[in-house]
Amino acid sequence: MGTIGNAVSQESGFKLVGFSNFVRTNPRSDRFKVKRFHHVEFWCSDATNTARRFAWGLGMPIVAKSDLSTGNLTHASYLIRSGDLCFLFTAPYSPSISAADNLPPSATASIPTFDRASCCAFSATHGLAVRTIAIEVEDAETAFRTSVSHGAKPRAEPVLLENRAVIAEVQLYGDVVLRYVSYKSTSNVTADSPDSWFLPRFEAVDESSSFPLDYGIRRLDHAVGNVPELAQVVSYVKQFTGFHEFAEFTAEDVGTSDSGLNSVVLANNDEMVLLPMNEPVFGTKRKSQIQTYLEHNEGPGLQHLALVSEDIFRTLREMRKCSFVGGFEFMPSPPPTYYKNLKNRTGDVLSDEQIKECEELGILVDRDDQGTLLQIFTKPVGDRPTIFIEIIQRVGCMLRDEQGKVYQKGGCGGFGKGNFSELFKSIEEYEKTLEAKRVSQPTTM
Repeated sequence: MGTIGNAVSQESGFKLVGFSNFVRTNPRSDRFKVKRFHHVEFWCSDATNTARRFAWGLGMPIVAKSDLSTGNLTHASYLIRSGDLCFLFTAPYSPSISAADNLPPSATASIPTFDRASCCAFSATHGLAVRTIAIEVEDAETAFRTSVSHGAKPRAEPVLLENRAVIAEVQLYGDVVLRYVSYKSTSNVTADSPDSWFLPRFEAVDESSSFPLDYGIRRLDHAVGNVPELAQVVSYVKQFTGFHEFAEFTAEDVGTSDSGLNSVVLANNDEMVLLPMNEPVFGTKRKSQIQTYLEHNEGPGLQHLALVSEDIFRTLREMRKCSFVGGFEFMPSPPPTYYKNLKNRTGDVLSDEQIKECEELGILVDRDDQGTLLQIFTKPVGDRPTIFIEIIQRVGCMLRDEQGKVYQKGGCGGFGKGNFSELFKSIEEYEKTLEAKRVSQPTTM
């Protein structure tokens, strides 16, 4: 288990050295070609309303569907999209629907790895939660076979979808799977045909029936998991993917006097697929927020998704308009002293007007030796104090690829090390509000 300070696993020799002593290197050790994050899939009990809530709250219109209207008798799936960011929401139909037509349960499913019993059990155990992190790879079958041969636990064998796309799944941590997606051909891809750019058997949603939304969110930056023991999971994921350590933090780096965590960030070769993982620490005044998550989630799972905005000020203004009318609420803003000190830390990057906007919107700012990070966190998005959303904008680290196209280096500005204590304080205060009523409840015989 984690302890205050460096985490050590005697069996694996794994040891966290902390942020200051960590030396970033990129051995380019991926075991298979990884292109990008492809999509994130939530398993839920009601895909329609969950998708609409996220669409409204994040400014991501529903663009594709696979449900009864498209001939899917197994599950309802709705895809919301903004830029390169895709969230898929999936819920089961009654098995009697397929049975009435004498069809096997998965005959009409657009996601052949979907299983109704597993989905129901997943929702009952975890509440609203992410089931799948999908990454696009050059060859999903190769990625799957290579992963399994290096210790990955298989969850779904490669499946060819209508001779165009291949998907396969391995266990990531807990009940979360890593889904590999690849395409046999990239020809005939059209924007209005999601079965060409997403997955077969998905149909476009009529634009006239979808409210136009765009708050400026563009892609998934990183997907963070919480686990009981970091060394074991990090070693497991590194072994089958070949991903390298991009950053690490210990309780001394990012904790408060009350609680903390240990964290490692894994990255692929081009460092655009970032998978941070946290473990709780013990012996602090309060229970670690990671431990609280593990208890409410009933085990390991995805803690939060960091979404990149092209203009975080516009994104936050739009999102805050929706906070109490079907959108997402945000963690309390830091005290005024935080922003008084901000000019000394980031005055060469942010103007006085931008710093003022940060204070008005509750945006946190941090930087590393390469760039600057602007970030803000929502409160938990469901009934349980588990999964939440982070909105970020990275500033700096602009490079050119071999074709001369300008792009931003992955992880530019870090992961908000300097803001962890402020975030922890907000979470601690939020958790205190949940505990107050519970403590005051009268005991019964």
